Amino acid sequence: METTDRNGDVGPPPGAALRAALPATFPVFLGYTTIGAAFGLLLASSGLPLWAAPAMSLFVYAGAAQFMGVGLIASGAGLAEIAAATFLLNLRHMVYGLSFLETYSRAGARKPYLVFTLTDETYALLSTVSAPPGVDPDRFRFWVSALNQSYWVLGTLAGTLAGGLAAFDTRGLEFSLTALFTVLLIEQTRKVRSPLPYLASGACAAAAYLALGPSRMLLPAIGASGILLFALRKRLETRG
Repeated sequence: METTDRNGDVGPPPGAALRAALPATFPVFLGYTTIGAAFGLLLASSGLPLWAAPAMSLFVYAGAAQFMGVGLIASGAGLAEIAAATFLLNLRHMVYGLSFLETYSRAGARKPYLVFTLTDETYALLSTVSAPPGVDPDRFRFWVSALNQSYWVLGTLAGTLAGGLAAFDTRGLEFSLTALFTVLLIEQTRKVRSPLPYLASGACAAAAYLALGPSRMLLPAIGASGILLFALRKRLETRG
């Protein structure tokens, strides 16, 4: 059922944005519930209080940082050390978040939540999928973001409850996040056909790995990729 505003204009039916976001977020549902469960299991096996898992998923909501945080907290790291490590790990969000400044500028009261929930997977999805005709884009982005977080919280709760009831071998569970990144990369290649951004990013990652090693390569690789792609933006726009 369509609605009519005070000016007499016909608008989308109530819940249209939510109904459009549900199928769009289904791939993230499959990944986030699985990875969230892995995180819940990992936290439960670390000896930390079980309430910490859903609390982190609600108020931190940063998959890789949460996995890292479990290890840091369990090892007795200080608050300043944990904060610094989380900041550095999530610094990459600033690189791709800048591209959404104009997109989120008209979001109104939803903007703070949209910024908070702009994870790697949500960014990849929102940069690939657009709101269907007749659906408000800002509401669509809000529901995509909210659904994605709900999937993560749901998976976390399931994993925490399972880990509290039985003991599991959690070795290798952290690789599930890498698996989801791979799936999202495949989705990106279907939209961006030019091989140039992938070759440029791959070259930067390889150079950082060789120069700095696996433990210190992430931020330099992301920074170098961003600079290189910015320099090549006109060529990419021409090809696109």
